[in-house]
Amino acid sequence: MFRNLVLSAAGAAVIVCLAIGLLQAFTTEPLILHAEVFEKAGEATAAAMPADSEHAAGVAHDHATAAWEPSDGFERTAYTFLADLLVGLAVSLILLGAMVAKGDPIDARRGLLWGAAGFVAASLLPSLGLPPELPGTPSADLLSRQTWWLGTAAASGVGIFLLAYGRWWLRLTGLALLVAPHAIGAPAPPSQEAAYPAGMAGEFVIASVVVSAALWSLSGLASGWLYARLSRSG
Repeated sequence: MFRNLVLSAAGAAVIVCLAIGLLQAFTTEPLILHAEVFEKAGEATAAAMPADSEHAAGVAHDHATAAWEPSDGFERTAYTFLADLLVGLAVSLILLGAMVAKGDPIDARRGLLWGAAGFVAASLLPSLGLPPELPGTPSADLLSRQTWWLGTAAASGVGIFLLAYGRWWLRLTGLALLVAPHAIGAPAPPSQEAAYPAGMAGEFVIASVVVSAALWSLSGLASGWLYARLSRSG
């Protein structure tokens, strides 16, 4: 079984990587590149503004300690491909592991259903409080956002499971788990002023949600189909 799980997840990861990479090239990637133009222009303007020596030293220090990023072109494409491959592998393993733990037969249909549930729990519901962000978007503290996102994804996953398989009182508990993170509220950004035109944010949120839905659904579909094929042939 373990061999089939690993091979199914690896095969699904390749399929997902190719499909998602192509989808990103026409949806999220152009928006990210466009937003980076505004972000870098804003940084250049801020650095060129008159300032005292202490502020200038701080700007220089920020530029010196800026996070590394791949250069545009082949290097960026290669890292994006690798990231998509690893994410596809991780999501496929998570979905296959969940299906094995549940004990139901694994096939393409069930894989698709589990993938859709994973999308809702790990992407759609958390994005209601913390929508996907373009470069140059003001945001709250990273640790606070990560904590809220992980808590929301975990609560949503358990909530969906209870709604699907629990008794009526467990379904009420599941519903409460879906609502609780949003009642608490996500960490608020320090401001709403972004470096890019406001309309780009909405486009990016929609594009990101579409990509995420494709990622989870295709991971479940492909891994379930491959696992069923390998199990029959084995």
